[in-house]
This record gives sequence, structure tokens and C-alpha cells, in this order.
Amino acid sequence: MSEDYTDAFLRDILTRTRRIAVVGMSMNPVRPSYYVARYLGLKGFEVVPVNPGHAGKEVFGARVVASLGEIEDGVDMVDIFRRPEHVPPIVDEALDRFPGLQTVWMQIGVVNEAAAEAARARGVDVVMNRCPKIEYQRLFGELRMGGFNTGVISSKL
Repeated sequence: MSEDYTDAFLRDILTRTRRIAVVGMSMNPVRPSYYVARYLGLKGFEVVPVNPGHAGKEVFGARVVASLGEIEDGVDMVDIFRRPEHVPPIVDEALDRFPGLQTVWMQIGVVNEAAAEAARARGVDVVMNRCPKIEYQRLFGELRMGGFNTGVISSKL
């Protein structure tokens, strides 16, 4: 299943978002949740890592929390790196815990229509089967034709 999201919709989410809870954050540098969270942090987002198996550890200068319920002061976005069947209770907890929640973002390969509908019913934007790192790079000019930033500046046309 592939949802269509306009570039304006995704750009608006990535522009207004400041604080992101990354649910399913791995401490392994080769795991997507690790390097996506690291990238978002480097781009100025405040990342709150959520993983009960690593609670209390530090990563990117932030303390890993066991659950969304441990996060103080709310978040703008919950970015979910969990299998689709684990998404509904995460979304329910996010909706209960964060009255100002703006976005539920499910990573590539993660689609859960029931959780998406619950979030939308509360006025929360939902993105499924996408990655905020990839979308940020694409929308804000960091990806080149090969799909990566070469770091080379060229005047060739």
C-alpha cells in the first residue's frame, strides 16, 4: 500500500516540527533508527530516543526513555520504527500523553490503517511508509540524482 503525500504536506510537517520521539531507537549505528535519529538531530530537531531495552543510556546527548509516558514537555512528532502490529498501542499512548501532538510518522515498511485513523480522528497528521530523513533530504535539496549528497559543488550544467 502506498499513500500519496504532497510535497507541500511533507514540507509543512518537517518545517513546523521541532521535537521528535523516535520509538524503537536502536543504539546500533548501522540500524536505520540510529542514523535517521542522528541525522535529524544534526538538522536541528530535538530527538527523544524511546526504547525500553536501552532506557537510561545516553545517545546524541539525550537520555533514552523506556516509553512515551516518560517524556516531559511533549513532542511534535512520534516517528515509529516498529512492526505494523505494534503501532496501535504506541499511537494510543501518544494521543493520550501529548495533547499538542501534530504528527504520527511511520517509517518505511510500517503501515497501520487503524492507528492512522485514530490519529487523524484527533486532528493529527499521519505519514506512513516514508522516512523523514529521506523526505527532508529530498525536499530541502540535499539529494542528488544518485540519491545521495556528493558534497561536491560544481558549476557544470
